[in-house]
Amino acid sequence: MQILEANKPFEIQELTLTEWKQRPIKNNFFELVLVVDGHGTQCINYNIYPYQKNNIFLLPPLKCHSFNIDLPSKFVFLKFTDTFFKNSNRVSLDRSKWFGEAAFILSNYNQLPGDIIKNDLDRKHINRLIKMILQESKNYGEQSIALVSSLMVCVLEILIRNIKMGSHYEVVSSNNDLRATAMLTYINEHISKPDLLKVENLADAFMMSPTYVSEFFRKQIGVSLREYIIKAKLKLVEIRLLNSDYTLNEIADELSFTDVSHLSKTFKKYIGISVREFKNNGDYKLLKRAVCTTD
Repeated sequence: MQILEANKPFEIQELTLTEWKQRPIKNNFFELVLVVDGHGTQCINYNIYPYQKNNIFLLPPLKCHSFNIDLPSKFVFLKFTDTFFKNSNRVSLDRSKWFGEAAFILSNYNQLPGDIIKNDLDRKHINRLIKMILQESKNYGEQSIALVSSLMVCVLEILIRNIKMGSHYEVVSSNNDLRATAMLTYINEHISKPDLLKVENLADAFMMSPTYVSEFFRKQIGVSLREYIIKAKLKLVEIRLLNSDYTLNEIADELSFTDVSHLSKTFKKYIGISVREFKNNGDYKLLKRAVCTTD
């Protein structure tokens, strides 16, 4: 077993396993997993999915996960850590862009097992990028930080593209109306621009009558448009509170809350605890869709 770790701006592990043993790493953001070889099944919260060579998975935060290994398997785990988002001054990179892209993935991925990549070309790109990051990590030094950071941004871009193409949103309708997924993508892409999320603008964007937009949304998604938008914002608030040094004023301004008081009251109403209590607990609420209680 070979374990490679770098403190900043990422952690990477290359493991060859014959059986799965729960790793003592608290996964505050998320991990990308490349199956280099082997086969078996992946489990997240009792949801099972078969894996094989060249599969690429996301492991969501603060949730149990496991691999039932049928044939000795080699994995590469690329962990997106909060360290980078809190300490990126020495890296020549747009911090807000990096954080925004990672937050988009974390807040919109539905945390079920299964391959995240939807086309062969992107799979090849991800495979090459991870191999380059792994090679750099073996001789990690100051000269590698900028290169590795840029490679990870490329990985994020490809993940975002595939999340937008895939069925990762939690659409509850049995009609499988593609407009529902497209609308969810649109909302989450423009979550900090409230004018674009008004019913009238959504009606124009999706060629519906304004009176039908809310009805369509509730029927397809199972909650009201207003509640979905509020909770989508609060997921991003959770990410910023636990994975950045953004102030409440900065978070409120970025996500278009009226002020800190409005943000705090909304947070308490939907999350059930105050912002201070949430930070002290250090655990996601809205982003944790279920809890696995056994090993």
